[in-house]
Amino acid sequence: MQLIDTHTHLYLPDFDSDRDEMISRASGNGVEKLLMPNINLHTVEAMLSASSGYEGICFSMLGLHPTSVKDDYQYQLEELEKIFSDHHFIAIGEIGIDLYWDRTHLNEQLEAMKKQVIFALKVGLPVVVHSRDSFPEVFSVLNEFAGTGLKGVLHAFSGTLNDAEKAVKLGFILGIGGPLTYKNSKLDIIVKETGIENIVLETDSPYLAPVPFRGQRNESSYIRIINKKLADIFGISEEESARITYENSCHLFKI
Repeated sequence: MQLIDTHTHLYLPDFDSDRDEMISRASGNGVEKLLMPNINLHTVEAMLSASSGYEGICFSMLGLHPTSVKDDYQYQLEELEKIFSDHHFIAIGEIGIDLYWDRTHLNEQLEAMKKQVIFALKVGLPVVVHSRDSFPEVFSVLNEFAGTGLKGVLHAFSGTLNDAEKAVKLGFILGIGGPLTYKNSKLDIIVKETGIENIVLETDSPYLAPVPFRGQRNESSYIRIINKKLADIFGISEEESARITYENSCHLFKI
């Protein structure tokens, strides 16, 4: 059984004490590829170090996370674009809007997201979009690029069925992780209606661990748990759900 974790921050200090062991556990559970979204200018070095240290397993993205969008966002975007040509990246991410913590820089977040979408289209890469408490704002940006061929993932999807339908119509798929296993999340209903052909699996580790590890540090080996829940929802084998989501991931990220 082959699995892909399409969203892990394994380069963060949370894994400094056991990164090798964590990646080995993932491999032992069939998780063959680990896709890493960037956070900001200051996390690029650690992320690229993971890519080079685990070549063929870890793959890097490049982007400015919305919670890192502050007054210096234009400088950060300029510097990130300079880095792009010197390394291999599979996507532009993690980008988007986050209104959970703070609305102070909403206008800057909107502008940063638009600039990064334009850059993604220029270099022909998909985008990985963060949309916490911000689906209207995220769709206001994505709708501007309807018909351009833009593709991507709505990471850690937490919206309504209507939001899922809008995303698919725009050429996006849903990133589904640990919350699928949470009681009363209603993600099971949304996932079933959206269709497994529009799903990729992710952990967002070290965050959002699935049951029975909820509240603890998340890691990529737990993709196996999320895949089992997905298989149960669709009434198919774990091998079949793994095969479909693996192919979905490879097709989108060209890996």
